[in-house]
Amino acid sequence: MKGVIVAAGYGSRFLPITKTIPKEMLPIYDRPAIDFILDEFEEAGIKDVIIITSRRKKVLEDYLDREIELEDFFNKNGKEKYAELIKPRNMNFYFVRQKEMKGTGDALLLLKSIISEEAFIVAYPDDLVLSSPGLSKRLIDEYGKTGKSILAVRKEIENLSRYGVIKPRKEKDVIYVEKIVEKPSIESAPSNFVSIGRYLFTSELLLLLEEDYKNHKEGEFYHINAINRLAKDNKVIALEIEGTMLDTGELESYTLSVLNYLNTRKDGKKILEKFIDNFKKSL
Repeated sequence: MKGVIVAAGYGSRFLPITKTIPKEMLPIYDRPAIDFILDEFEEAGIKDVIIITSRRKKVLEDYLDREIELEDFFNKNGKEKYAELIKPRNMNFYFVRQKEMKGTGDALLLLKSIISEEAFIVAYPDDLVLSSPGLSKRLIDEYGKTGKSILAVRKEIENLSRYGVIKPRKEKDVIYVEKIVEKPSIESAPSNFVSIGRYLFTSELLLLLEEDYKNHKEGEFYHINAINRLAKDNKVIALEIEGTMLDTGELESYTLSVLNYLNTRKDGKKILEKFIDNFKKSL
């Protein structure tokens, strides 16, 4: 199964930093956000990773390439621990450029000639989930049981209008998705289960996107209608996430996510404790 990372956006909410640095490379303490997705893919056994980028995202290609000169320098100067940190992953990376920002549906359509009849996972680095087993592995395991497209979801009390919200129908241990509504008001939301940036799609989604695009007039093209067409035929289920959710999509939630991540690490907790002590002294 292939893994897809959607990384073509402008990162407007983080300007001016994202003028030259891709949002996917913003640090979560000592690692860029994209690393968490790649760890998740690796654990799930995914070797082939397609990254949908744009012309502003060359840094991603450089980061995932091998840096032989730097490795050589560290190894020859007794700094092997640093060489280990930059060692390339045992994965195959394929970069596909979205030439214009025309929406998620347009981005996924670029996969049509690459992914044929297989299922694939789509990840947005805005949403990081710290769990064991990882979210991608759970999606693949669930697909092995059901053979259906799967949306990762979580319960949200506030800010429902930021997300796609599903209308669920539970049958035994399976949550079927009857439909997904994009950014509804709190009053019109069909539930409090929101879709996060992790999906497992069957290749049928790409066929439906292709059909929908023929009738698309102008503006951005999204994949919501194609998901709802699958859902109408009982071909979409939901998987509730487990573990710690890091939402890095906005400046405030990104900052809180860095703090939450620090709290999961021994060295990070020391930093938080030091900050809290200094803060108390300043009051």
